Amino acid sequence: MDPPPLRTEVVRVPVRLPNSAPVVTYILLGLTILVYAAQMISDAVLGGDLPAAIGLKSNARIIAGEYWRLLTPMLLHGSITHILFNMYALFSFGRGLERMFGHTRFLLLYLIGALAGNVASFLLSPNNSLGASTAVFGLVAAEGVSIYLNRKIYGGQARNILANIGFVILVNLMLGFSSTGIDNWGHLGGLVGGGVFALLAGPLLVVEGYYPDVRLVDQRSGLLPYLVALVEAAAILLLASFGF
Repeated sequence: MDPPPLRTEVVRVPVRLPNSAPVVTYILLGLTILVYAAQMISDAVLGGDLPAAIGLKSNARIIAGEYWRLLTPMLLHGSITHILFNMYALFSFGRGLERMFGHTRFLLLYLIGALAGNVASFLLSPNNSLGASTAVFGLVAAEGVSIYLNRKIYGGQARNILANIGFVILVNLMLGFSSTGIDNWGHLGGLVGGGVFALLAGPLLVVEGYYPDVRLVDQRSGLLPYLVALVEAAAILLLASFGF
């Protein structure tokens, strides 16, 4: 008589991301709020928004050689509603992403999203623009790409999270295309920039060890994120050169 077949059970083991404080997210929040305070003070004292005049995206000024305007708009905002919306999005997405990406890689992601968004706006929109939404859209795209790449880690939750992220992106783009004064090209550029960075340099997690000593290991640590950021930034700036 044959022995009964062995029964195997799948046991789900919770594995947590590193519980590090999202210091880069908080620094970006604080810096952006300080810059907006400077904008308000300048407007009240000088009768004009000097920080915005110096740093917003202006095609004519960029062509004239003020290349910092491809990055500095991420620190500037046009109203209290504008900055509250963007800072809420940064706070919501930034903390979890920074834990997953790590401090330096998260900062690179934020900067790449801002650069890609402002270059897209420079090439495709004649209007002046400002705001952190270019970088924020990069974060949203990176969130979606990272969850897709690591969907086995998230299990059954991955599909619902990806559906929610897709819905958020779709609604915001529809609002942008149906409203005046919203730089949708900047949003799309940020989406592409952040998504590409996450696809090529974002965390690719594997589970190592045996229960109960189980840990997540990132297969894309080391110099790869820096190299991807350098190449992607160079490619974005090369595209910007077609606008001159």
